[in-house]
Amino acid sequence: MDRTRPLTLLLVGALAVGGLTALTPAAQAADSELARNGGFEAGLDGWSCTAGSGAVVTTPVRSGTKALQATPAGSDNAKCSQTVTVKPNATYTLSGWVRGSYVYLGVAGAGTTDGYAWTQSAPEWQKLAKTFTTGANTTSVTIYTHGWYGTPAYQADDLSLLGPGGDPVQIPAAPTGLAAGTPTATSVPLSWPAVAGATSYKVYRGGSRLGTATGTSYTATGLSPSTAYSFQVSAANSAGESAKSAAVTATTASGNGGGGGELPARALVGYLHSSFANGSGYTRMADVPDSWDVINLAFGEPTSVTSGDIRFSLCPAAECPGVESPAEFKAAIKAKQAAGKKVLISIGGQNGQVQLATPAARDTFVSSVSKIIDEYGLDGLDIDFEGHSLSLQTGDTDFRNPTSPVVVNLIQAVKALKAKYGAKFVLTMAPETFFVQLGYQFYGSGPWGGQDPRAGAYLPVIHALRDDLTLLHVQDYNSGPIMGLDNQYHSMGGADFHIAMTDMLLTGFPVAGNAERFFPGLRPDQVAIGLPASTQAGNGHTTPAEVNKALDCLTRKQNCGSYQTHGTWSSLRGLMTWSINWDRFNNWEFSRNFDAYTWN
Repeated sequence: MDRTRPLTLLLVGALAVGGLTALTPAAQAADSELARNGGFEAGLDGWSCTAGSGAVVTTPVRSGTKALQATPAGSDNAKCSQTVTVKPNATYTLSGWVRGSYVYLGVAGAGTTDGYAWTQSAPEWQKLAKTFTTGANTTSVTIYTHGWYGTPAYQADDLSLLGPGGDPVQIPAAPTGLAAGTPTATSVPLSWPAVAGATSYKVYRGGSRLGTATGTSYTATGLSPSTAYSFQVSAANSAGESAKSAAVTATTASGNGGGGGELPARALVGYLHSSFANGSGYTRMADVPDSWDVINLAFGEPTSVTSGDIRFSLCPAAECPGVESPAEFKAAIKAKQAAGKKVLISIGGQNGQVQLATPAARDTFVSSVSKIIDEYGLDGLDIDFEGHSLSLQTGDTDFRNPTSPVVVNLIQAVKALKAKYGAKFVLTMAPETFFVQLGYQFYGSGPWGGQDPRAGAYLPVIHALRDDLTLLHVQDYNSGPIMGLDNQYHSMGGADFHIAMTDMLLTGFPVAGNAERFFPGLRPDQVAIGLPASTQAGNGHTTPAEVNKALDCLTRKQNCGSYQTHGTWSSLRGLMTWSINWDRFNNWEFSRNFDAYTWN
């Protein structure tokens, strides 16, 4: 959240510059051509191209009558690939001819070191080649070619993989023995025996795909309390997917919906500038209208970026004329709580960078935040980490198993706070779209966040804490255009943007364009839409009429514009705004509209 000015994110894409180019050795007599339809004379038979980016053309071609042409987009690198059966501990040569700028030819899944050859510029046909050796247990690899995000179309022809052919891979048998462990109110643990020849398992709930596991267990999350669910699992490898297992049914435990809080069915969340001054003016806690159900104190701040030590104090009187005394502030908090309101400490904001890079910083964070909560008698915590507070690293290939210390330590710290304060602890998060929805789009040579390791960095945190999370209110502002699940870009400030961004949170989405890494949707009662309260509060201000259109579409599928949702969510929790102070500055337009809106 910006104190003095909107924060406009500059998304910088860094092109990969690594890659090994190897000269093609002479193929031995025992080697076979393993690439299927490498000259594309049979169209795209055998090849799969992301986002419909590939097509067969008759000019330019290097040989024969056809070649591949694939066109990258701003969020897609036009990757065309096929999976090939190989032998373990064997040497292979991948080669092909390409035209265009920033064109790659590579292999994945070798079991040793994957690699690629590439060219920055090939105005005419240029040969690329890569030699690799498979691992001791490798029976298949994926060969691919791709361009780069937003660059012009590239062409490829005469792709070849030479080496000893592997034994045919058989589709594995259907798993047996699927079992459900002890459910919580919002999750069910599943397990099953291993299936010979399987390299992954696909998990289904009620016949719809939930996700993929590489081991023999999976936890279905984001469920509703006291609800029966049916699960199945299938086994898969490069040859295909087995039939589904017999179904197992499990009923979630009763509960308050996870995440505590006892919020009203429709909640209005706002940030109160308690520790600093800006052009919106100071608002005393006692003067916050009853419209606000959750009041986030902005902000608790670190004594240094890496210390984990968080402090909070009221705005100095010299900067904030009319500021109340600490005793008056605490009394006003108690009065709000007596009226059913929740008051939280919000950590971070635009200027409050927090990096819990060490266990010591994690523990200091827990103790210092606890001290603030206890001193002011607060109901919980709001995480508003921005900037460089959260980032991924190369080992973060799956949001379910993060390795970045700043991510892992934050998750552990919040779990410790939840364990200390119990079921009534309110936990909310206010990430920017850059940290959540943009993780769906980027797919590059670094972490699954792609060109910028911060893109999507909140996803492991949200997923790990989803059973403890009261509310997620992503900031639908200070953002550039973002692609929705309709593969179209949506711009902030209109109903479609909020509909598309919220639909992603509720429906779920593949992470970094990879369907195997599917981020499950949240419950609608865990989601509120984040908006600026006025034109001065942030880029992307949305008029009350457009806000109402978004709510109409999401909660009853009416007044939907160009974006069509994947469901109807009548129990959507409500709205969040930056900020209460800016809403007061704007004559309470935002909260008055919320109060007047007719919820179904």
